[in-house]
Amino acid sequence: MRYADGPSVQVEVLVEAPVQRVWELVTDIDLPARFSAEFVGATWLDEGPRLAARFVGRSRHDALGEWETTSTVNRFEPPRAFGWAVSDPDNPSSSWWFELDDGPDGVRLRQGTRMGPARSGLSLAIDRMPDKEERIVARRLREFEANMLATVEGIKRLAEGAPR
Repeated sequence: MRYADGPSVQVEVLVEAPVQRVWELVTDIDLPARFSAEFVGATWLDEGPRLAARFVGRSRHDALGEWETTSTVNRFEPPRAFGWAVSDPDNPSSSWWFELDDGPDGVRLRQGTRMGPARSGLSLAIDRMPDKEERIVARRLREFEANMLATVEGIKRLAEGAPR
């Protein structure tokens, strides 16, 4: 898969907790830093969470270094969907989201991301090694998937009342 295709990945878990509790956790923009190997933290620039609110996110990766991005909330449908666009809300370098489906067995919690359409830090690696683009994209998607899975499993533990 090529970057221009807008590759995406999504993970999900079933959380046995009230949907409002899960919603409170997914809209805490700093919480994923507790579980992700890459995401370091975030701070609201505007009053959030709400539609169009902005926040600065900080990340670190062994191969890519450290960086900050400004994101804008582009999905805010309590207690069902929370998402944001990285960098330019109209032409993001990536989009991220949480979706919550409340059912009889609990809350089905999904987290997903889509690369592009705007360039990102990954674009620099692709520029240097265009013949390896598909491998670069696939590896990055696997990293995203691992960090998102750690995040939703961490949210599940917290929501279900497990020790921190």
